[in-house]
Amino acid sequence: PNDAVRLINRERAVLSDISEPAEYAAAHPVGAKSVPLATLESSRDLPKNKSLPVVVVCPTGSRAPRAVATLKKLGFENTRVLAGGLAAWRAANLPVESTAVA
Repeated sequence: PNDAVRLINRERAVLSDISEPAEYAAAHPVGAKSVPLATLESSRDLPKNKSLPVVVVCPTGSRAPRAVATLKKLGFENTRVLAGGLAAWRAANLPVESTAVA
């Protein structure tokens, strides 16, 4: 998570949350864009500039490597997994938000 924050702050990295819509609504890192894994190849929420770093997050970090492989095929060379996913983000006391309607 600390490396992800450094990339976001210094290199304008984009945080892409590949969780399912309900998981994203329940909790996601502040500022993360929702790009569900199933829609990754057709998503318009990926950066237009493929040279920008992309940090991929999911709830535990287990689905993110598949997303990174897909993104690399799409031409995003500077793509990384947020190790440990949202759980690690929370453990590092980084901000989380919810868009779920109570």
